[in-house]
Amino acid sequence: MAEDLFLGELVDPAAHERTGDRLDYDPADLTTHGVIVGMTGSGKTGLGVVLLEEALRNGIPTLVLDPKGDMTNLALRFPGLSADEFGPWVPEGSDAGETAAMWKDGLASWGLDGSHVSGLAASSNVTVYTPGSSAGVPLNVIGSLAAPGSGSGATADEEAMNDEIEGLVSGLLSMIGITADPLSSPEHILLTNLVARSWSAGTSLDLGQLVQQIQDPPIRKLGVLELDSFYPAKERAKLAMKLNGLLASPSFAAWAEGVPMDMDALLSTDNGAACSVIYLAHLSEEERQFVVTLLLSKLVTWMRSQSGTPDLRALVYMDEVFGYVPPTAAPPAKKPILTILKQARAFGVGMVLSTQNPVDLDYKAISNAGTWMIGRLQTERDVDRLKDGLENSSGSVDIDALTGTISGLGTREFVLHTTKGSEPSVFTTRWAMDYLAGPLTRDQVGSLPGQPDAGTVRAAATSDTAPTVPAADRPVDVADDEVAVAPEVAAGVTVRWVDPAAPWLPDAGGDPDSTSYHAGVAARIELLFDDTKADLRHREEFECVVVGLGDTFDADEIVAVDYDDRDLRETAPERAAYRIGDAPIDTKTYFTKAEKAIKDKLYRDQTMAVRANPTLKLYSRPGESEDEFAGRCEAAADAGADEDTAKIRTRLESKMTTVHKAIEREQIRIDELESKASDSKQHELISGAGDLLGSLLGGKKSAKSILGKVKGVSSRRKQSSAAGDRVETALAKVEQKEMELGDLEAELADAIADIAADWDAKAVEISEIDIGLEKTDISVSQLALIWVPC
Repeated sequence: MAEDLFLGELVDPAAHERTGDRLDYDPADLTTHGVIVGMTGSGKTGLGVVLLEEALRNGIPTLVLDPKGDMTNLALRFPGLSADEFGPWVPEGSDAGETAAMWKDGLASWGLDGSHVSGLAASSNVTVYTPGSSAGVPLNVIGSLAAPGSGSGATADEEAMNDEIEGLVSGLLSMIGITADPLSSPEHILLTNLVARSWSAGTSLDLGQLVQQIQDPPIRKLGVLELDSFYPAKERAKLAMKLNGLLASPSFAAWAEGVPMDMDALLSTDNGAACSVIYLAHLSEEERQFVVTLLLSKLVTWMRSQSGTPDLRALVYMDEVFGYVPPTAAPPAKKPILTILKQARAFGVGMVLSTQNPVDLDYKAISNAGTWMIGRLQTERDVDRLKDGLENSSGSVDIDALTGTISGLGTREFVLHTTKGSEPSVFTTRWAMDYLAGPLTRDQVGSLPGQPDAGTVRAAATSDTAPTVPAADRPVDVADDEVAVAPEVAAGVTVRWVDPAAPWLPDAGGDPDSTSYHAGVAARIELLFDDTKADLRHREEFECVVVGLGDTFDADEIVAVDYDDRDLRETAPERAAYRIGDAPIDTKTYFTKAEKAIKDKLYRDQTMAVRANPTLKLYSRPGESEDEFAGRCEAAADAGADEDTAKIRTRLESKMTTVHKAIEREQIRIDELESKASDSKQHELISGAGDLLGSLLGGKKSAKSILGKVKGVSSRRKQSSAAGDRVETALAKVEQKEMELGDLEAELADAIADIAADWDAKAVEISEIDIGLEKTDISVSQLALIWVPC
């Protein structure tokens, strides 16, 4: 576990004197990143050097981005603390002996001496890289077009690779003065797709190949639009010219020299902790953006391939971050910086950003920084701007009191504020072990002590990687069984070259990135499927290729593809090598036999699958889906069922009509009988109700006369009873007819159900049959010799 970083001592803010209390800082806290702010002369550079020295003493590798040249001082280590060591590096007119003595005394005041400097040198190694220059150790920036995982680095996941591509393309376009939006710029989208296509296949690129692909892209569409509609050839040519101008510039050659951007090497701990200083002072602003964007994008890819850890695995330090994380703009380097600030903690990677002016930073973007080291500021505006940033990140600290303390800081004094909850403290930095000579020039960088020999490093690097030369200018790599000129083909035979962008090329065994071309045959055949029983007469176009021709054409090797005229070019590509095969392609007979073999093969094997319903005498149509044909069969079955149902309904409806009429007649009779029965009953009641009683009570009546009355009443009652019986009889007849009607309805329902079931069964009697070809139904409309990249 790493020890605390000895940064200095606490000071009394009022007296500006050291208290004797050491400031030891936990390196793990830097996984939440840090910000150093201070005006020129505040001691900001010295604090950065001390912080990096302590990380290196603890075995933590560092990646240092140095836009001004100050951080090259990390290589000025003089364990002897002698005038001879300091002599070449002291300012003109200064005394080397006095400088050496001052440095010795300064270290002693902090309990340090030459042995500590020697220990730092033994535990770490500093290398100053100079992209675009051979002054220091050259860095092969264009080699960054190598696919992730193609070198010693870890293979990138898709998200990391996409982020790296975006950074690469944004930086590259900035080099030619194009500010591009990754989501809307045609230039950015095209280059991104070209690089992604190669990298996804594990294939590396160089800038020359990329320029060629811009002019002749191996892709047909961008999104859903045709390439020429989305980004016309004329506009692509302009972009290619700009990049080619960059590539053709003599000064740009240095960008392709030196060691590759390999994070495993730049952050190595094999021979002590690596301190990789990327010197940028000699570059233009666009070139700096390019390098920083590429480097940090590769760092993100490397970072995501690491296992998680709570400890500080590596430290990234960026001196003078002005222009890279501005509050209102989005230069190319901003995205990878923000990605590191948001995600690097989980992987043990810390980032420290240093700047003179608080207005240079997008505080909302870096509000999660856990450590702030704040020195003297130049203006009240700087203090106010810093206050805004602290309010976004500090939590409950008294901002007004903190900014008041900042205003009273002296040289080399800093306020340490962390988000861990402890109170801010004021400290002064310890004396740096490395000599702070100030910004070094490019010539001075070439003389730094302890640096690897630039020529040796460059030679070693280029021995493992091919030089970046425009693809069109390279000699053709020809194998023993290949020639650089296309072999002769029989007269009258069409010759074409397969476009690397042909979507079917990999399925046919081709390699779109290969420059080795093998002979093949492409054929387009017209097929006629004709069957009277199935009422079928369907024409179909069949296309196929055969790659890798033998002395005898083998039709069993054909691969069915869907090619169009764009897939077969009329002109040969540059740098093509042609494999010498056994096929006698210079004889017409070979192609005549090939055509016959293809036709015989299709006659034997090619069929059209047709769905059939023999019962319904239905056959599927070309292009008709299984569900559509089943629906057609169901509709036909429904029609048959309706027809059968209509017949049986006609027969039974006649009987039902007869029954209905009988019921109606009986109902009328019932109404009549009920009416008569009602009248008889009423007459019986009215006429006879008092007759007998009246006879008994009405005086002297003879027995015969009374008996006569009785007989009259009885007669009327019998008549009324008979009428009621007739109604009951009629009702019984109606009930019987209604039962007959119910039986007929049930018979009809059962018959309809049987009909429906029978036709439903017929509807699903579907099978598949194959319709073959007659030899006269096969005609070859195109046969061509094709050269296929394999």
